Amino acid sequence: MEDMEHDLRKPPALLTPEQCLLVIIDMQQKLVPVMDDQERLVANVSRLARFARIMNLPVVVSEQKNLGPTIEEIASVLPHATTPVEKITFDCFACGPFQEKLWEQQKPVLVFAGIESHICVAQTALSALVGHEVHVISDAVASRYLPNREVALRRLEQAGAVISSTEMFMYELLGQAGTEEFRAVLPLVKEEP
Repeated sequence: MEDMEHDLRKPPALLTPEQCLLVIIDMQQKLVPVMDDQERLVANVSRLARFARIMNLPVVVSEQKNLGPTIEEIASVLPHATTPVEKITFDCFACGPFQEKLWEQQKPVLVFAGIESHICVAQTALSALVGHEVHVISDAVASRYLPNREVALRRLEQAGAVISSTEMFMYELLGQAGTEEFRAVLPLVKEEP
């Protein structure tokens, strides 16, 4: 009985860097300027991209055709050799090259940031739930109108995605203070989003 009680109180497993792949969706020149709270969005996606570099996390970036390249604030801080995948579908999983990039990495956890929350992020994250654990970084996704973002996050959570935040995700992967990674990430945490 004692073991059973202990099991009931056992917390779910925390994420590790080895499990995770960061997916940044459509942070493009023609789309970012019309997002709600774009300064927060850009700051947090940039922090996530720089965090991925420090922690050696693989990153897959999508770009919707005809909406321009990924904004410089994000493109300039991506891990080396990150080439965006161009798509015309809202669900990135309907794009063969996107699936190929995921297949190359073989990561069980996909972590989502980008835009728009209720369209491309939602459709891709919902598809990802078939076969992956999905985490959506709530302060690193946006829509043109805040209510659309809120509805998307609720729907994704109801479908089984974990809703997190930039800082929560970073600290979870760090796991402890006093490491080289922690010292490298600390300036990112101290930035005002």
